Amino acid sequence: MQTSPPRLSLTQLLICGAAIVTLSMGIRHGFGLWLQPITQAKDWSRETFAFAIAIQNLSWGVAGIFAGMVADRFGAFKVIVLGAALYALGLVGMAHANTPLLFTLSTGVLIGVAQAGTTYAVVYGVIGRNVSADKRSWAMGITAAAGSFGQFLMVPTEGFLISHFGWQEALSLLGFAALLMAPLAWGLREPGFAGSAPPPREQTIVQALREAFKYPSFQLLMAGYFVCGFQVVFIGVHMPSYLRDKGLSPQVASYALALIGLFNVFGTYAAGVLGQKIPKKNILAFIYLARAVTISVFLIAPLSPTSVYVFSSVMGLLWLSTIPPTNATVAQIFGVAHLSMLGGFVFFSHQIGSFLGVWLGGYLYDKTGSYDIVWYIAIALGVMAALVNLPVKEAAIARPARPAPATA
Repeated sequence: MQTSPPRLSLTQLLICGAAIVTLSMGIRHGFGLWLQPITQAKDWSRETFAFAIAIQNLSWGVAGIFAGMVADRFGAFKVIVLGAALYALGLVGMAHANTPLLFTLSTGVLIGVAQAGTTYAVVYGVIGRNVSADKRSWAMGITAAAGSFGQFLMVPTEGFLISHFGWQEALSLLGFAALLMAPLAWGLREPGFAGSAPPPREQTIVQALREAFKYPSFQLLMAGYFVCGFQVVFIGVHMPSYLRDKGLSPQVASYALALIGLFNVFGTYAAGVLGQKIPKKNILAFIYLARAVTISVFLIAPLSPTSVYVFSSVMGLLWLSTIPPTNATVAQIFGVAHLSMLGGFVFFSHQIGSFLGVWLGGYLYDKTGSYDIVWYIAIALGVMAALVNLPVKEAAIARPARPAPATA
């Protein structure tokens, strides 16, 4: 008789998983601080920088699908170690790229692939396999909150590094920090993947994908996550330049991004806890609608450091709080055997939105001299995402019974 492999300690799982996400997400959340230093030093347009970050998000989304497949098949440990190495290499390349093409390859492709192997899809797969369903949404909320704390911790740190060491040296120092994810990955080394044979699964990859993509609720979750990517990456990358264009100091932007990260610690944790008690689709609909309202008020109100800090605090509560209920819903509907892969496909939709948000921000700014059109698009998409999440069915999908194996 085949027995299930032992599970990882919950404390070990949360500490190591949270630390990895803190580093990976914390580093990427500060990339907007490099937009003006790099474009001014290289005499590049904002669209050049925005396009590289857009490619980063798209690469992250595409690679996330395959990183999820590999992690589901061979475990997360090897995927995270490789991702940490690519992250460090990409950051060093970002610091020394002399042409837009090299900048896009390092900042866009390398770092994007690295993020695929060191963030939510892979780590959440480990959580899904090792945490019982009654605590899964909570555990995912803890990990997402760690990513937010990484933003709160790392963004001011990155601003400090830029101001004291210069933007190139700051990127190289972050490359060394990224390598710390490799030893942390040892804590996510699952016993069931230690041998040559992975844990048994009822479905093949093709069967799991066919089932998911035919299921309307999966399609609706992907549509909502597209909007999440558009909004957060546009704001995260372009808001520092938007504020400087309006005459505010660079410190205001650093504090604003840090406040987003700080308040999202509470927002993501609350979303994870509430996901155990109320329908997750209602949580998601509320988050997207509240984002649309918050952005609208921010644009209408007179701009000042105080209004920026209030906006950042409220957006922080809503920032990554979509992650726990979205991934927990996928696990609840389809089970955990292919969770990293299916989470990777949902996240790919998020990254298509991220690509459009960050690229359109740079493109339309260069064409019109303003970010106004992209802000309006973000508001409209927020309303749409609130509506498409309401019909989601969260119950476990009904599968035909499989015949029991014959006995001698």
